[in-house]
Amino acid sequence: MVSRRALRDFVGLENCEKTTRAAMLNFSFYLTIGDMDEAFKSIKLIKSAAVWENMARMCVKTRRLDVARVCLGNMGNPRAAKALKEAEVEPEPEAQVAMLAIQLGMLEDAEKLYKSCQRYDLLNNFYQASGDWLKTLDLAETHDRIHLRTTYYNYAKYLESAGSKKSDSHRVEVPRMLQDDTSSLEIYVNKMRDKNLYKWWAQYLESQSDMDGALLNYELAQDYLSLVRVFCYMGNIQKASEIANDTGDRAASYHLARHYEGHDDIKQAVHFYTRAQAYNNAIRLCKENSLDDQLMNLALLSNPEDMMEAACYYEERGAHMDRAVALYHKAGYVSKALELAFATEQFSALQLIAEGLNEGSDPALLARCSDFFITHAQYQKAVELLVAAKKYQEALELCVSQNLDISEELAEKMTVTESKDMSEEARKELLERIADCCMRQGNYHLATRKYTQAGNKLKAMRALLKSGDTEKIIFFANVCRQKDLFILAANYLQSLDWRTDPEILKNIIAFYTKGRAPELLAGFYEACAQVEIDDYQNYEKALDALTEAYKCLSKAKDTSGKQEVKLSDMQHKITLIKKFVHVRRLYVENATEAVRVCEALLEEPDLDPAVRVGDAFGFLVDHYCQQGQYQVAYRRLEELQKLLPSQNLRYYISPTSLEALQREMGVILEHSEQKVIIKDDDEVVEELNESHS
Repeated sequence: MVSRRALRDFVGLENCEKTTRAAMLNFSFYLTIGDMDEAFKSIKLIKSAAVWENMARMCVKTRRLDVARVCLGNMGNPRAAKALKEAEVEPEPEAQVAMLAIQLGMLEDAEKLYKSCQRYDLLNNFYQASGDWLKTLDLAETHDRIHLRTTYYNYAKYLESAGSKKSDSHRVEVPRMLQDDTSSLEIYVNKMRDKNLYKWWAQYLESQSDMDGALLNYELAQDYLSLVRVFCYMGNIQKASEIANDTGDRAASYHLARHYEGHDDIKQAVHFYTRAQAYNNAIRLCKENSLDDQLMNLALLSNPEDMMEAACYYEERGAHMDRAVALYHKAGYVSKALELAFATEQFSALQLIAEGLNEGSDPALLARCSDFFITHAQYQKAVELLVAAKKYQEALELCVSQNLDISEELAEKMTVTESKDMSEEARKELLERIADCCMRQGNYHLATRKYTQAGNKLKAMRALLKSGDTEKIIFFANVCRQKDLFILAANYLQSLDWRTDPEILKNIIAFYTKGRAPELLAGFYEACAQVEIDDYQNYEKALDALTEAYKCLSKAKDTSGKQEVKLSDMQHKITLIKKFVHVRRLYVENATEAVRVCEALLEEPDLDPAVRVGDAFGFLVDHYCQQGQYQVAYRRLEELQKLLPSQNLRYYISPTSLEALQREMGVILEHSEQKVIIKDDDEVVEELNESHS
C-alpha cells in the first residue's frame, strides 16, 4: 500500500490553498539558500495562524530565533513572545531555542536542547513544571546537585499539596494514627483549628462523659445544635435558650422548642418553633391551646397551606372573621375570601381584597365587588373595579352621575387600543364620552388627548382652546394642519394681546393664510389699522394694514355681492387716510398747502372713522398755535367741542397748544378724573365726561 506523508516543513499544511503552498515552498527555498529578505517577502501576506505556527516549529529545527519572533507576532501569541524575550538573557542559543520549543509544545525537542547545552538547572525546572518528579530527582542527584536540596523541598511541597490533606482525609487518617496517643491527638486538633476536627473531638469527649471539654469544643466548632442539646441534657435550659436566641440557629431553636413542648411550656415552644421557621408546628400548638393572636401572625409568615388551615380554624370558631378573610385572601383563595367577606359584611377586608384585583381577575368577582362598593357609597373604588372588569360604559355613567373626577390614570385604563370585543366605532364613541366627561370637569388637556385618540380633532381643538394653553394651541394647529383648526386657533389668538407680542401676530396671519380665510384675515388687518389709529394715532401703519386688508378681501370668493360694497368702503377709507398722511408729510415742506388740504379733508362727508375728526382738528389747532393765530385756533377748538361733546379734548390737542391757548386767550382748562372743563371769563363753556373718552 502507498500512503502520502507531508514533509517535515509542511506538517499541518496538507489542505492549505495553492497560494499558501507556493509561498511556503518559496520560503523554504530562500531559507535554505540563506536569503532571508526574499524569504520574508514570500510569506508576508499570509494570514493563516496555522502557517505561521508551522514556520515557528521549523524555526526550532533551524534555530532561527529572529524568524521565530516574526512568526509568534503573526500568530498573536504574546505569552510565547514574552517568554522568548525573557530567555534571551541565557548565554546559550540552545537554551533560548528550548524556551521557544516549550511554548510551541515541542517538549521532546526542548529536553534535547537543554541536554545539548548542558543547562541541567533549566532542565530541572522543566521536569518540575511537567510533573515528572522521578526524572527531576534523578537529574538533581547526578547532574544538578547544587539544586538538590531545593528540589527535595519542592517535591515535599508537592506531596503535601497532593497528599492526604488535599484528599480531605486528614480529619480521619490523622486521628486514626494518633488514637493511642490522646495528648498528641488533642495537640493536633488544637493546632489544626479545623471546625470538623473540633466537632469530632467534642463528640469523643462527650462519649467519655467529659461534658465541659465537649462544650468547649462544640463552641469552637460553632455547633450550636450540639451545645443546646448538651445544655438541655445537663438541665441548663436558660443557657440553651440564650444560645438559641443569640445565634438564631434554626436546628438549635427547633431542638429547644421540642424540649419546651415536652415540658408543656407552650409559650416558649411556640417562640422557638417560630425562630426555627417551623411554622406548622407553631400553628399546631396555637390551635391546640387557643392562642388566636399568635396564630394570625404565624399563619401570615407560613405557606399557603398553613394559612388555609388557620383560616378554616377561625371560620369554624366563628370569631375573628376578618382574620379568616385576610388569610383566605393571602393564601390565594380570593373567591372564598370574598364570599366570607360578603356574608359577614367585612367592609375593610373587602377594600383590601379589591386592591389586589386587576384585569386578570374574574369579571364576576369584579362586578360583585363594584356593586358592593356602590351600595356603600364607595363610588371611586367601584369605578376602578368596573374599569378592571372592562365595563367602561357603566364606569363612565357612574362618574357622571356621582360627579367623580376622571384622573389621567383612570382615563388611560379606559382607553381601549384594539379589542376583539369592541368595534372601532364603539371604541371611538367610548373615547369621546370620556373626553366629554373630562370637558365637564374642566380637565381640558385630558379631554384634548381623548378627542384626538378618537379622531375628532375639531373637538380636541375646542377643548384645548378652553384650556387657554397658547403654546399647545399653536403646536396642535401646526401638527393637524386642518383648515378649521387653523381658523379656530387664529380666532383665539386674536383675543390675546397680539399688539405687544409679535410672535402671536405672526401666527394669526399665518393661521388665517393656511386656513384659506382671506375675509377673516382682511378683518384682522382692518382691526389692526383701527388699533393703530385709536391707540397710537399712527396713520402710516394703519394705511399699511388697510392696504393688506384690501388685498386679502380681493382674494375672497363672495357670491352674495356684499364683497364689492366692502371693497368700495375700504378703498374710500384708504383714500382718506392717504390724504391725511400726505397732509402730515407735506406740512414739513409747505405748511400752508398742508393746512388747505386738511381744511378740505374736513369737508369730506364720511371722514370719520377713516380719519378721526379730532386728529384733523388737532392738526389745525397745533398749526395755528405755532403760527400765533390763537383766535383761529380757539375757534377750531370750539368747533371740535361741538362735534365731540363727550370726548376728552386733551386726547387730540397737544399739551403745548392747550397751555398756549390758556395763556394767551385766558381760557382755563381744568382736568380731573371725572371731567375736563373749559372756562372763559369764569363762565362754564363746556363739560366733557372723561369716562366716554
